Amino acid sequence: MSGLQEIIMTTDVGLIYGLVAVGIYLTFRTINFADMTCDGSFVFGSSVCATLIQGGASPGIAMLFATIVGGISGLFTGILNVYCKISDLLSGIIVAFMLYSINLKVMGGMPNITLNDLELSMNSCAILAIIVPLTVLLVYLLFTDFGLALRSIGYNKRFSEVMGININAMKFFGLILSNALIGLGGAMFTQYQGFCDVSQGKGTLIAGLAAVIIGEKVFRFKRAGFFILACIAGSILYRFFIMLALHSDFMHIETQDINLVAGAIIIVMMLIRKDQKLQQSGNAILMQKNLRFTKQKEE
Repeated sequence: MSGLQEIIMTTDVGLIYGLVAVGIYLTFRTINFADMTCDGSFVFGSSVCATLIQGGASPGIAMLFATIVGGISGLFTGILNVYCKISDLLSGIIVAFMLYSINLKVMGGMPNITLNDLELSMNSCAILAIIVPLTVLLVYLLFTDFGLALRSIGYNKRFSEVMGININAMKFFGLILSNALIGLGGAMFTQYQGFCDVSQGKGTLIAGLAAVIIGEKVFRFKRAGFFILACIAGSILYRFFIMLALHSDFMHIETQDINLVAGAIIIVMMLIRKDQKLQQSGNAILMQKNLRFTKQKEE
């Protein structure tokens, strides 16, 4: 594989996982819900897409159903949290755990499905044709009054409730939208790589969180809607970091070391953010001391 082909492939995978990062951003940042469903909903969308394509359905129809079942995963997480009073973290873990068995049933009891013999149209142009309109719609959504109401529950649920916003409805919408995007990402990834594996959801949450953290660190957009662009860009950068690490001969990193590299990237980014916050707070303290000194001198 040539260097240009590898760069294109890395960018494509970064764009696909950018959808996952956006979904994680919508739950972890927008509605302040620690959703762990993504590891299951990613494979759910992937398995449904692969099964339908293998059965003769068109790729477009398969991706539509993958998006729907991903949204249903988020719906069940919301039901466990809102009506069964189970914590957000545990609700997502339970649904993701149950989805493993469901995914195996969808795939006919087989751990993987190969689509290499079928004609697939998932290439760079197709990925951009899906990602770009979705990104525009999501950015627009977060700038509307509805998007403001959705974001408000992540900042202050009590204040949002006083303002007449239905907290549970917004929570359901956020979870459904988030996991629908993740399910679509799983379907696109399956078509891109040509197969579906029941264990390919492992690390989905980490990859998404890494993209969100890198996006927040490198692309410091002030307006909330543009954080979606930062998530997608962060996902692409994350994939390039992995690619560079694997091609660094002096580091002797092999494929099985990817988890170590990914964890190290997240730790470094979080430490950099922490240092910046400490520096900002230190600068604020110095400014206060200078103001007090100036006032005392004037007196």
